[in-house]
Amino acid sequence: MEVFGCEIRRPLTVLSGAAFSKGNGLHGVKIRSAWLSLPGSDSFLELLEYSETAPRTRPRVNEPGWGHLSFAVPDIHQTCVQIIGHGGEWQGDITNLGSDTAPFLAIYMRDPEGNILELEQSAS
Repeated sequence: MEVFGCEIRRPLTVLSGAAFSKGNGLHGVKIRSAWLSLPGSDSFLELLEYSETAPRTRPRVNEPGWGHLSFAVPDIHQTCVQIIGHGGEWQGDITNLGSDTAPFLAIYMRDPEGNILELEQSAS
């Protein structure tokens, strides 16, 4: 929320009961759910935390399936500093995919859980 300017759309809610277990196939599931509004959009991001989690390997940039979340940011350097300050990690390096006169900066970072984030900053 602090790094990307998201706001709470629906406060933290605990989801449990037969309907949730039936829907996701996990018996006795209990999930903490929060909805965050994405700046400048009607879309939202739902974050889920399950009471019991299964181990997983660290996501790789080039593996099949869900890959990453991408955010347009006004200052890519400052956003990287904030991600690191919140426990994230560098994945790549800031790269200019545009030109010297019309830069388009991009980088892949990792959030504190190791998920991949793409940051983009355009010249305009």
